[in-house]
Amino acid sequence: MEHGEALNYMFNLRKFGNKDGLKNIKTLMEKLGNPQDNLKYIHIAGTNGKGSVAAFTNSVLIEAGYRVGLYTSPYLEKFEERIRINNQCISEEDVARLAEMVKEKVDEIVAAGGNYPTFFEFVTAMAFIYFAEQKCDVVVLEVGLGGRLDSTNIINESLLSVIATISWDHMEYLGDTIEKIAAEKAAIIKRNGDLLLYPQQYKEADDVIRHEAAEKCANVYSPEFEKIKVVESTLEMQVFSYKDLDNVKITIPGEHQLKNAAMVIEAAMLLNKKGFFISRDSLYRGLENAKWPGRFEVLKQNPYFIIDAAHNREGAQILAKNLEMYFSGKKIIFIFGVMRDKEYEEMIKTVAPLAKQFIAVAPDYPRALPAEELAQIITCYCKDVIISDTIKEAVNKCLTIASKDDVICAFGSLYYIGEIRQYLLS
Repeated sequence: MEHGEALNYMFNLRKFGNKDGLKNIKTLMEKLGNPQDNLKYIHIAGTNGKGSVAAFTNSVLIEAGYRVGLYTSPYLEKFEERIRINNQCISEEDVARLAEMVKEKVDEIVAAGGNYPTFFEFVTAMAFIYFAEQKCDVVVLEVGLGGRLDSTNIINESLLSVIATISWDHMEYLGDTIEKIAAEKAAIIKRNGDLLLYPQQYKEADDVIRHEAAEKCANVYSPEFEKIKVVESTLEMQVFSYKDLDNVKITIPGEHQLKNAAMVIEAAMLLNKKGFFISRDSLYRGLENAKWPGRFEVLKQNPYFIIDAAHNREGAQILAKNLEMYFSGKKIIFIFGVMRDKEYEEMIKTVAPLAKQFIAVAPDYPRALPAEELAQIITCYCKDVIISDTIKEAVNKCLTIASKDDVICAFGSLYYIGEIRQYLLS
């Protein structure tokens, strides 16, 4: 297959793929020789923050001299971002080659009466093959959805299971209570393994996760956020101390990112006990050099234009807090686009007190909420709403409306945030 053919085939699996627990991915990986069994993993789940923790972890391990596979989803601008080694995206040629290899096994399975895999199962299989072929020392493996039935949970063991914040999202799949959602995430914990747990906002989530860890005789570790001391916090640089580490620097803005960085400091300490060697210098450099585009990212100034992948209730709360911290007293021009299955009214309600104006858009994705429907909800909280037919039109409207002292913030689904980023930076 050519690269374009490979992508079309994979995206069409969204129509034909049939999720059947872990059965599909297990069958597919057995056909492929179970390459995932030859790798070491740091397995990361959570509602929010798992991508940032993955980015920091990846950067620190690279600085320490390791060959690091990084598997994340969804992508921001191009499919190849999902599968990286030492920050280099998989090539289009390798995407086509691996897609053909996996498709051959899928055809055999379907011919024998089995299911087509889902899009995510197919891509996960490709990633496992690629990381094994490339002899990665370690793979930073981000869970796609939930944990228990996520394709990444086919791995038998991990160096470290990591659970970031637990909040409400994907309730139609994970359950309608925080306990049910936490139980799905906690299922990535391996028997007799180690768990690094973000101190949870909800005691119910913490209780469920710790009970699962106890059932599996897993050790539980958590950072001590009270030991974070902020030295400086600007949009360009945050400097903080944590335990015996002074003047740690990160370039990803937001108070919550200090906590994510503290998680990774703890992860490095645990990995050093498992035979890794991550020096203090590697830790400092890795944290400072880590990038995670699309997360409270400033794309331009005069006016400030920020994109943020806040796509659920907690994400919107964090976004509002960051806007108040960095742009105190300013009213924000928001661009907002979201999937139909999200808690979009809760998100609107959270940021509306900061709003000067909203521009409603619809991401180019089947599950997207139409801009007209979104605008109707927004008018309940902010009267000044414009509907935009395209993403580019929304950006151009904002730049026309805004004075150089204004702040524009596009948030919601990554499925359109990446399009804005590409348009503005080009």
